[in-house]
Amino acid sequence: MARNKKKVVVLGGGFAGVECTRKLEEYFKNDSDIEIVLVSEDNFLLFTPMLPQVASGTIETRHIVMPIRTITKKATFYEGRVKNIDPYGKIVNLWGSGNKRGISLHYDFLVVALGSETNFFGMNDLEKNAYQMKTLNDAVMVRNRMIDMLEQAENETNPILKQSLLNFVVVGGGFAGIETAGEIMDLLLDVRKYYPNIKKENIRVVVLEALPNILPGFSESLAKFAQEKLTEHGIEIKLQTAVTSFDGDEVMIKRLDVDKDATGDSVISSIQTKTVIWTAGVTPVNTIKRSLFKTDKGKIIVDKNLEVNDFPGVFAIGDCALFMDPSSQRPFPPTAQIAEAQAKIAAKNLHALIRNEEKTEFTYESKGQMAIIGKRTGIASFLGMNIHGIFAWFLWRNIYLSKIPTWDKRFRVFLDWTADAIFDRDISRLKFMRREPEKEYKVLDEVDDVW
Repeated sequence: MARNKKKVVVLGGGFAGVECTRKLEEYFKNDSDIEIVLVSEDNFLLFTPMLPQVASGTIETRHIVMPIRTITKKATFYEGRVKNIDPYGKIVNLWGSGNKRGISLHYDFLVVALGSETNFFGMNDLEKNAYQMKTLNDAVMVRNRMIDMLEQAENETNPILKQSLLNFVVVGGGFAGIETAGEIMDLLLDVRKYYPNIKKENIRVVVLEALPNILPGFSESLAKFAQEKLTEHGIEIKLQTAVTSFDGDEVMIKRLDVDKDATGDSVISSIQTKTVIWTAGVTPVNTIKRSLFKTDKGKIIVDKNLEVNDFPGVFAIGDCALFMDPSSQRPFPPTAQIAEAQAKIAAKNLHALIRNEEKTEFTYESKGQMAIIGKRTGIASFLGMNIHGIFAWFLWRNIYLSKIPTWDKRFRVFLDWTADAIFDRDISRLKFMRREPEKEYKVLDEVDDVW
């Protein structure tokens, strides 16, 4: 008598979801009784560590995306956005789009790896007017914005307005913010020679960070080195400074390290700018926040095996999962390195669950951290050593190049880096429109997507 086929559904096409799917394919490669399904809003895996280099034009857009169908072998792929999850009925519903109707997927086992989205902390004007650095479209829009501001400033005769066009503010002093600031400064300085009416001293890039230091994951010495190098490169860094609003012309900022004024109010100042890039936080997607899973601050609470509380056979990994670091008693940060480590354990435990074997507790030990802080300069904490300068930059490039899943994209990125070292930067501005969400997606905040 034939055994019933079991369906494993993985939600999310980021680092966690794709890595988990590939590991499941390895575990069940010769098992025809297991069906693996991967669902992702995009049909590609985006290599997010290189997004700032797309924004600066160092790397071409398509070279950091890998089609999911080419990097998964056994899994059935669905391109779609998750509408809701019914953990009691074991059903996942996907939104429809255009003339395409929604799809319902039944599952026996589920891995939730839906990632996160940008958190604007309720500041609607900032969400409307600021740029982000989370998707491929974000990186392209930022690059276009840089070129657009240069084009406008070149022929602007009003000195105050001209300076506001050339003021660029990056909010967030973590990996994304610092690497973005370094890349856009490199871009602006490299292409300035094409704009004779713009002086070097007119170009201003400012990083705003609410904490007392940038790059909090690094040692104090490396963070200090990074700050000094960025300052030498002309980037202003304002620590313990929070953004309160941005109307498209002026960003309001509040100092967190000074006493209040005589009236008892916080000291508020402003920067005249047309461009704010927000990298200061992420939050789980609404589908997770409204789900029937137990959550804390929007993240799904999981046990030591990454299994969701009260729902055996359901695992949560990556940015949408809440797993406490035993050493610090704080949640693990939302990094690709941790997401992939969790993906491996989730796949292993799912295999053990199906085979009635003992599951493995998730433990994590960082292999190191790296960041690029400008042209041919970086910092790295690797194998217990603190490294900075050109060697850290070279190490970053080699390690991240090796992590790109396909050889053809590795080769293309390598060629991009080679071309960037030889030729001048391209200042073509491709005029894309901001695409409105599909009709079904627009009402996402107005509907109850919980069973």
